[in-house]
Amino acid sequence: MPTVLVMGASRGIGLEFARQYAAEHWRVIATARDDAGLERLKALGCEALRLDVAEPASVSGLAWQLDGEELDLALFVAGVMARPGADTPPTQPEFDRVMRTNVLGAMQALPQVAPLLRPGAALAFISSLMGSITECQGSSAWLYRTSKAALNMAVHAAQQDHPDRLLLALSPGWVQTDMGGAHAPLTVAQSVASMRGTLAGLTPAQRGAFLNHDGTPLPW
Repeated sequence: MPTVLVMGASRGIGLEFARQYAAEHWRVIATARDDAGLERLKALGCEALRLDVAEPASVSGLAWQLDGEELDLALFVAGVMARPGADTPPTQPEFDRVMRTNVLGAMQALPQVAPLLRPGAALAFISSLMGSITECQGSSAWLYRTSKAALNMAVHAAQQDHPDRLLLALSPGWVQTDMGGAHAPLTVAQSVASMRGTLAGLTPAQRGAFLNHDGTPLPW
């Protein structure tokens, strides 16, 4: 039975990853930061771990919680949104909230999780097309865009230190979540199914890549 780790699985895309992999008879280790999230994961048959990626002390405990594990796949899904554009300076608390969750948490988790992957296995970080500098055509969600661009760089740079594993940034598309809104073209189930197909078909040539949910390369 293959094992997947889903970090940030209390709701939305992360919860759907846990649901779909559990339905396919994977062993699912999934994290949430509160009791309600942990109970939702347990109800799916997952092994639920408490983790708040915005808190360094919580992330530092991840390694001992996973001691001895061998992972076939790991996913970092946790993320938060900030919507104001560049005409509104972020407050210090808002900057800290977004960057700690979207960037610092990922950078702290990566060196703990990557060595647990079986050779050739993948560690994917949920990014966004909004993190593409090339495709940027406006300043909406200015801070969020910046955090995802930083995440992309962190993943691409870290790939050099893990030549036997496959690290990548993966955009879920525009999805009907609390973040994406009800008018987004993709349901959560559709986005996750598409990303699962991409993850299943990864090749060594895609090490350190930035991909759309369907596997299409995205510009940095």
